[in-house]
Amino acid sequence: MPKAKASPETGRAAQRRRTRKAIVTAAADLLARGVTPSMAEVAEAAEVSRRTVYMYFPTLEQLLIDASLASMVQDTVDAELDALGDEDDVEARVATMVRAVQRNFASTEQQGRTLLRLTVDRPDLETPSEQPRRGYRRIEWIERAVDPLKPRLTAARYEQLVSALAMVTGWEAMIVARDIRALSLKKAEDISVWAARALVRAALEEAGPPPRRPTRRTSARG
Repeated sequence: MPKAKASPETGRAAQRRRTRKAIVTAAADLLARGVTPSMAEVAEAAEVSRRTVYMYFPTLEQLLIDASLASMVQDTVDAELDALGDEDDVEARVATMVRAVQRNFASTEQQGRTLLRLTVDRPDLETPSEQPRRGYRRIEWIERAVDPLKPRLTAARYEQLVSALAMVTGWEAMIVARDIRALSLKKAEDISVWAARALVRAALEEAGPPPRRPTRRTSARG
């Protein structure tokens, strides 16, 4: 199956994630230097306008919580994904990614719940798809994990898989497991991995077998 081109909407979503990442990285860098930055200082460091910062983060509190969490979680998950190297078993890649993300829950639970409260309560978005409220790092990690499968899926199926994996990975999934199912952190992590593996298997079944590699013909000598 030929690799499908990204739709304009997918391209815009990627650009929004890059902009959000630049803002959070700038805030995290300022915090690491011992500075409690203002919105204007973050905007200057990220080389965007103050209006752009406010589009993504209506309050300074939300921005600083997100920036603090980025510093705590980013290196751990990236290191796990880097260690996978050229591993092409997508189920194994996704399981590693999900465990790395969910293991950070215990140390960031209260910050995560606060960030969820601040973003869920936002009334300023005209439509749900106008701006992502959070989770841009999660999407990057998911995309890295499923990258070997991307050439076998249509653009729509690929985006569907990423969206489905986002639903079983992260604080929201862990809060459901903890608050509604009263699971331990370990059991909640295992459930997220099980669900993620099931989604990958479903995507693989829909994609069908991978294309056969051409075999070389050898000429007989007589």
